[in-house]
Order: sequence, then C-alpha cells, then structure tokens
Amino acid sequence: MEQYIVSARKYRPITFASVVGQPSIAATLKNAIERQHLAHAYLFCGPRGVGKTTCARIFAKTINCLNPTPEMEACGECESCQSFSEGRSYSIHELDAASNNSVEDIRTLIEQVRIPPQIGKYSVYIIDEVHMLSPFAFNAFLKTLEEPPAHAIFILATTEKHKILPTILSRCQIFDFNRIRVEDMVSYLDGIVKNEKVICEREALTVIAQKADGAMRDALSIFDQVVAFCGNDVTYTKTIENLNVLDYDYYFRLTDAFLTGDYASALMIFDQVLSKGFEAQHFVLGLSTHFRDLLVCKDDGTVKLLEVGDSIADRYREQSARCSVKFLFEALAIANACDIGYKTSSNTRLHVELCLVKLSQLMGHFEHQPEPVDSKKTEETKVETESSYVAPSVGKAKLSQQINTNRKENSTAIQAKPQSISIGGIGEISSELLKPQEKEADTVEEVESSSFTFDQLQEKWLEFAEQNRKTRPRLANAMVVTAPRLEDETTVVFLVSNEAQKESVEQKLKAELSKFLRQSLRNGNISLDVRIDNEGHVKAPSLYTDEDKLKHLCQKNPTIIELRKELDLDFL
Repeated sequence: MEQYIVSARKYRPITFASVVGQPSIAATLKNAIERQHLAHAYLFCGPRGVGKTTCARIFAKTINCLNPTPEMEACGECESCQSFSEGRSYSIHELDAASNNSVEDIRTLIEQVRIPPQIGKYSVYIIDEVHMLSPFAFNAFLKTLEEPPAHAIFILATTEKHKILPTILSRCQIFDFNRIRVEDMVSYLDGIVKNEKVICEREALTVIAQKADGAMRDALSIFDQVVAFCGNDVTYTKTIENLNVLDYDYYFRLTDAFLTGDYASALMIFDQVLSKGFEAQHFVLGLSTHFRDLLVCKDDGTVKLLEVGDSIADRYREQSARCSVKFLFEALAIANACDIGYKTSSNTRLHVELCLVKLSQLMGHFEHQPEPVDSKKTEETKVETESSYVAPSVGKAKLSQQINTNRKENSTAIQAKPQSISIGGIGEISSELLKPQEKEADTVEEVESSSFTFDQLQEKWLEFAEQNRKTRPRLANAMVVTAPRLEDETTVVFLVSNEAQKESVEQKLKAELSKFLRQSLRNGNISLDVRIDNEGHVKAPSLYTDEDKLKHLCQKNPTIIELRKELDLDFL
C-alpha cells in the first residue's frame, strides 16, 4: 500500500513559479540572484501558512544550483539540487528556534558558520520561528549576523515581527508576506483536485478557501479533511456540513424577510440556526458579511470584492438589486452594533432577536419618511394651508399671529411626545404617529439642512453644556474642556479621554445633544460621533463642583483626608 502524504507536503512549491500569492517577493528574490546582489541576512515575516519557509528553501536551493535556468529557477538535476531534495545537503541548514532558543544553541550555530560549503557557493542557514530566541541568544547572534563569513547567508522566518529586536531588524532585508487571496487559493486547489481526480464543486473550494483565512497550508489541510469526509465527490452541502459553516441560504432568506417586514419569519430562521448548534455571535458576523457583500454588488467597480462562487454570486446580484443602498447602510450599522454589544448582554438570544426585529422594521421606516422637498415651497404651502382655516374678516396681523401660535403648539407637542414603537406594536404604525403636527416636525428635522459655521456650532455646544451644568456637571465639564470638531460639514466629533467617559456620553448625553444641535442649528443631517482622544487634544478637566475640588486637593495633599477625620469635618 502506497504511503499517504498530506497535501500540504505533497503539493508544497519547489520553484518560485509555483509559489502562490507572493509574486512581488518571488520576483525580487529572482532578480537578486540574477544580478548577484545577495544580502547576508533576510527576514521573512507574515501570517502562518503563506509560504515563508517554502520561499526560504527555494531561495537557498536556487543560489546553490550549479545550472540555474534562464528564469533563475533551480534546475533540480545537479548534485546540489539532488542532495537538497533528498535531505542530505550539507550546505543548507534549518534550525527551529522554538526548540533551540538558548545561548548554547546559537554558539553551536556560530561555530558551524565558519565551515565553508561542500557543494555550491553558499552555506545557507534557515532559522524558523526566530522570535522564540531568548534575549541572550539574540545578543549572542548579533555580531555574527552583522559580519558573517562571505559564504554564509541567514534567512530568518517569523510570524511575529514585533518581537524581533530592532538591532536584528536593522541587519536584515525584510520581506513582508501577505495573506493569500481567496481566488488564488481556489485556483491552486482546483489544480490539485484535477491531479487527484476528485470531483469538487467550485462553491465547496470557495468555502474551504474562506475558512483558511489567507493561509494556503490551512486550506490544504481543510481540503484533506473534506475529502476524507466526502470521498471523491465533494459538494458544497457536504463541505459546509463537515466544516460546520452556516449556509448562505439562511442569510438570503433572512434578507427577504427584512425586505418584506416579516419579523416573525426572521425570528424562526434564527431559531433554526441555533437548533443546528451555531454560535449566535458567529451568526451576527455572518449577517454583517452578507450585507457587506450585497453592498459591493451595487456598483460594478466593487463587485470584484465579492469572494463567492459563480452561482452564489448570481443570487447576491439578484437580491442586491432589490435592496436600496440606504437600507444596506442602516442594516450594516444595526448588525455591527449588535456584534459590539453581544458580549456585554446578559441575554444574548434576546439581544440578537431585537437586532432582527429592528432590521425587519427598516423598510417600513423608509416608506413613511417624507420625500425631500424645496424648503421655500414648503413654507408657502404651509402658509396657504393655514390661512385657509382663517375667516376672511381676519386681518394680516391676526393671521400671522395665529400661524406663529400654531407652530409653537406643534413644536411643544413634538418635544413632549417621544417617537418610539413598542415591541408589541411591531408591524403596525401607531395612530399617534400619524398626527399632523408630528409629521410636520419630522419634515422640519429631516428636510431642513441649513448651513452653519463652526463658531455657531461652538456657541450652541457651550449653551447646551451650561444648561446641563447643575443636573450633569461631569458630562457638562467634559463638553467644556474640549471644543467639538466638525467633519464632512454635518458630522460633529465629541472627543473624550477614556472608554468609561465615552460609554457615559453615549448612554446619557448623545441622543439629547444630537437633537439639540439639529434643532438649534436647523440642520437635520447633523450626526454626533463620540471618540476617544488618542492625540492629547482633551485638556485636563476643570474643577466645577465642590466635590471635584475636594478630590483634587486630597490627591495633591493626602494629609487633608486625615485632618478631615480628626476634626470630624462635614463636606458641604
């Protein structure tokens, strides 16, 4: 019986031309060999399974080849190539730094470096997982790495470049390997499928490539696993069953439910997903990816970013044509917010279900939004409508006074009545939401887009802070210590100093402040973005309350705390 060899070893590239997904690195190394511009030390870094050690071996084999091809590939027939292929080369050495990471191991290597090669021009030393060397081993290696013998070349490989000492990095030519694209992995796997005489659906290979997350070695290992499960007939259905991957069909059905406002079907589909043992958060991540894929299908320039099989790509294009860009933007925002808040939720299933309910309401929300109209025409229409209810005998002054009174009453009614929909009323529009004055308010808030200056924004910003000085002194203080930023004409940035302050502002202040700015600046497009300041723009907080002042004094002089206890002083 023939001995079985896993695909990751059997189909490991042996030439630069067969290296997958790293064309620029392969071209650079071949040019260096052709021009005889070889450095004494190289550092190959990047994610796992992308070809670092493979390229190091191909490079070492090629520079020692006695008869390289015109394309600067190893001939594979000379004594040097044969000895390397058979594992008996004394010119190419590999060291695993994960298990040989001590000073003694490096000293042994340094002594070995002095010996010239038996065959070929160079003694090549490939040190894998070099970041595992101890600091003392690195220091012992520095001098040899900087000034090795003329015949010695070092190739260091690592997945964690940030752990390498800067003194090592400065002595090496650094090559950063990229994650391999899905289409490149699918093409490579397709060649293996034909060579192994296995019948495999294209969608199944795409799932394998996506599951590998940019690592070709992982893709080959997964391929072996799927073939062991499916036999010589690998289908998409069997592949997702073996890899425990959620079928695309669930997300297509969910999106259809969202487009029709059928929240009940969405909840039942989610229940089916959970009953099959899938993690709810992975489901949410998949839903976000689905909305993203639908969005890239909206434009011919971005459709190439879709990484799925041809038949599934057709389904994406068909469903994307039925989704508006605004719907996809809002859906992505809701799904992303659900993912962010998932781990902090005490009832994760309800958390995801509420997300699905919100997504089911999106289309109905868009349908009941007023169409944008010219503000001047709107004002004239409103005056004509209001004047039609006034008796002919009413003068112009009386008419103007009545119109202003009606507007004030409508504005008061809007502020007193928050617009919210209870879960019990999903799918139905509350009769109160159809009141004329509230419809008018929505129109004013959403249609008006008056321009404003930064000085006007800052004035209203401080005005809001002053209004909240007594009720919310710390939050008001946070608004005063740093000025707002204005981006994209309508995006107001609120800089805070830490994550706790950001959470407090978003929960207690953001909605009210956003509403205040939209109304006071008469621009319904204003959005508020709370960010943590990483550049030191937020000044030290001022001391407004007596409690803050006392805490500040105690921090500067701890004896005040003892004095207060001894004299039994009260805090007023």
